Amino acid sequence: MVEIAPCGTWSSPVDAALAAAAGGGVDWVDLHRGRPWWTEGRPAEGGRVALVRDGEDLLPPPWNVRNRVHEYGGRPWVVLDTPGGPRVAFTHWDDQRIYLFDPDDPRPDPRPEPLSPEPDRPHGLRYADLTAGPGGREVWRVRETVTGPARTDIRRELVALPLDGSPTRVLAASHHFMTGPRLSPDGRRYAWIGWDHPRMPWDGTELCVAEVAPDTTPGTDPPRHRVLAGGPAEAVCQVEWDGSDLLVLTDPDGWWNLHRVDLHGHAVNLAPVRRELGGPLWRLGNRWFATIGGGRHAVLAAGRLAVLDERGRTVTDVDVDLPVWHGQLAVHDGVVVGSAAGPHTGTAVVSLDLSTGELTTHTGGHDRPAGLDAYLPTPRTRVFTGPHGEVPAHVYPPHNPDFTHPGDERPPYLVHVHGGPTGRHLPVLDLDIAYFTSRGIGVVAVDYGGSTGHGRAFRERLREQWGVVDVDDCAAVARALADEGTADSRRLAIRGGSAGGFTSAASLTSVDTYRCGMVAFPILDLAGWTGDGGETHDFESRYVTGLVGPWPQTADRYTERSPAHRVDRLAGPVLLLQGLEDEICPPDQADRFAAALDGTGVPHAYLTFEGEQHGFRKATTIIAALEAELSFYGQVFGFTPPGVPVLDLRR
Repeated sequence: MVEIAPCGTWSSPVDAALAAAAGGGVDWVDLHRGRPWWTEGRPAEGGRVALVRDGEDLLPPPWNVRNRVHEYGGRPWVVLDTPGGPRVAFTHWDDQRIYLFDPDDPRPDPRPEPLSPEPDRPHGLRYADLTAGPGGREVWRVRETVTGPARTDIRRELVALPLDGSPTRVLAASHHFMTGPRLSPDGRRYAWIGWDHPRMPWDGTELCVAEVAPDTTPGTDPPRHRVLAGGPAEAVCQVEWDGSDLLVLTDPDGWWNLHRVDLHGHAVNLAPVRRELGGPLWRLGNRWFATIGGGRHAVLAAGRLAVLDERGRTVTDVDVDLPVWHGQLAVHDGVVVGSAAGPHTGTAVVSLDLSTGELTTHTGGHDRPAGLDAYLPTPRTRVFTGPHGEVPAHVYPPHNPDFTHPGDERPPYLVHVHGGPTGRHLPVLDLDIAYFTSRGIGVVAVDYGGSTGHGRAFRERLREQWGVVDVDDCAAVARALADEGTADSRRLAIRGGSAGGFTSAASLTSVDTYRCGMVAFPILDLAGWTGDGGETHDFESRYVTGLVGPWPQTADRYTERSPAHRVDRLAGPVLLLQGLEDEICPPDQADRFAAALDGTGVPHAYLTFEGEQHGFRKATTIIAALEAELSFYGQVFGFTPPGVPVLDLRR
């Protein structure tokens, strides 16, 4: 029997512990000799990342297969076919060094040996985007070197690390930021992608190629390179070799499409489509396409698996049960392997046989209590109209088979703001969202102007307009839901982390749409994110130049849009969440914001979590954060959620 009860008071089997258990997820999927490998986050093990082959853990705790290059990390492992058999090189979070081990060692306790040197300072050398060098005798990768005390004191190079203990040699130092390298099949050349401040990798990058030097020794200058594609307003995001040609995802026409580029720099778009086949290089090592053979390539078309046919110049979607795939494609004998998810299915490692259409799930996705599907929301994809144009969004209505709200009640709604801001929301199972919707609280996730997946023109709506377009678009969606009667206009909230935390805080201090908001590991003072501000890491230290304007010429704009300077304009209560080891958005700004709130009379809470970086990984943290957020909304919106501790709000 369905019980009638106010929104927010519904009980649900989707508890915070269940959401926390799903918080790790699978990542960095690849193939070796036809077998799938991947990494897997373990919230119950302190958030460590395990390395898995065919469902079998290869490294026990405390090994943590993760790195902090760009602070977001990059591909952390590679299998090398050495003369002595397969060996795995991986980065270990605790010291950031590269280790080597035999995955087929019969001993029950693997004993990885350090391969890279011990740095002079903790985490002073970091590595990512690991790939195999010639003959499996070297690990090629990106190396970050900490050169000083400031967060921006970083130098990067592409380097080769021999397995025999010989010194590391530099392959390239062409740009301040680089990813790759990729060795040609004949072993004569290698390619990589590079870019420099103030551009971000989705603004403009360069595709570089150099000859493999016949005899290089450490200390010699790396070979000279040529630029074959890219530029200030063209962003190459992936490159792979195909014989003597290069297959390149780049966007000279405003959409990431797959191009064939020869060694003279002549480029041909293999199948022109107004769809994004690539994505933003937030992390190093993503693969949005993989070659099948015979002029066919598996690609991700706006997140959907598709096949690109060079002869027909077509991109054809593949009908599969899990519609959303992530940028980790690999192919072997006509079988595509990657990670995929659906509206009611979490991200899983899957393989799809293109000849039969058979989809095999290797892990994750379905590991949840029986009967839970009935409590999961089904997102509705909609397009709203804002002052700057169309605004795509995914609406998650309240849903619980055991409850309904009184007929005269309109549900409260949370506007969920994705991070980046050069990011997007994917309509897949998110138990954090289900935690709220199964209790009678609706959620709408907004792809505001600046989001990826909609072409360069949409992405560049946010150029010098951060804190304006994103705020306007989110408010327009919230108001539209209220105007049509879907949401209660008096119980609208906004929530987000990182750049989403900035938009949440900027919204709460500039528009009167929301009663309250949750702000996690946020940017609050834009001046701190300039190259001079010193309050963020090197990768994003010039990001705001494009998002807000040149510094210091537009300093007034930085002040006006910064929530830190508008505490007196807060529309309502605020919940702040912060990891104390966050190097991307360090606690400094949240500390100052919370201190400024004390004594204002505005209800607020500030929760900090030891051992957490940018985004929460530990089960205990995720549980505490979700339960605090639910209690926070209950106190502001006037309901008592069952079974959660009451959050102490200060004034």
